Amino acid sequence: MILDCRFKILDFRFVWYINQTFLFIKVIMVLPFFYITGYDAAQKEIQLDEETAKHVVQVLRMKAGEQLQLTDGKGNLLTAVIVDGHKKHCRVEIKTTSNQPPATRNITIAISLLKNANRFEWFLEKATEIGISEIIPLLCERTEKEKFRQERMQGIIISAMLQSQQCWLPVLHEPIAFKEAVGQAQQQQKFIAHCIEDSKRNLSDLVNESLSSQIILIGPEGDFTAAETDLAIQNHFDAVSLGDTRLRAETAGVVAAAILKIN
Repeated sequence: MILDCRFKILDFRFVWYINQTFLFIKVIMVLPFFYITGYDAAQKEIQLDEETAKHVVQVLRMKAGEQLQLTDGKGNLLTAVIVDGHKKHCRVEIKTTSNQPPATRNITIAISLLKNANRFEWFLEKATEIGISEIIPLLCERTEKEKFRQERMQGIIISAMLQSQQCWLPVLHEPIAFKEAVGQAQQQQKFIAHCIEDSKRNLSDLVNESLSSQIILIGPEGDFTAAETDLAIQNHFDAVSLGDTRLRAETAGVVAAAILKIN
């Protein structure tokens, strides 16, 4: 049984095991998990921001003496105990700290903003859950919507990071013109997925997991223009296919993220 809340979670995991003829159920309680900013390793206590404090005290009804976990999205994982259960200024005392190593490869998805903001937000959530390192919103020739609500989008990836029990928050860049993104890309492997009929290889056949960084470009609803595709190829991007079916832009982004992460 998993009870999802605004930031996280009371997570009861049921582990089944059999001893001779008896069936046992072992219940493991995962501590509520929250995001903090500006963590300093010298800190002994942390005052939670008002929104998180309200969630801890009023929604989860946690009290002084109860434990929770915190991360700054930069690999730090803290286990802390509530020392002051004020609903606006909840304070916790840090008991243990650890640092989770980053992924061995830096994977970047550069994807056009989409006309339907909900679809772009869905992509952000799923790409974060998969464990992508960076997300670059693109402004392409056929991008229909250029409005970008940075604070809302950041909140979505924070929630997705917590939900998926990770300690590394993807870097969410400001929207950038396609030409600039192509010219600035320094990754060791560079790909562009497009729908133009051309000779393309499957992305899964080209990913070299021994290299430390990859980027893939995903276009808008109307796909990249021929000129954009040519520009990418001139800048050493490999044209790739994501499969035999034509995918929505946000689906293509998630499929590309999964292929790059798994390979």
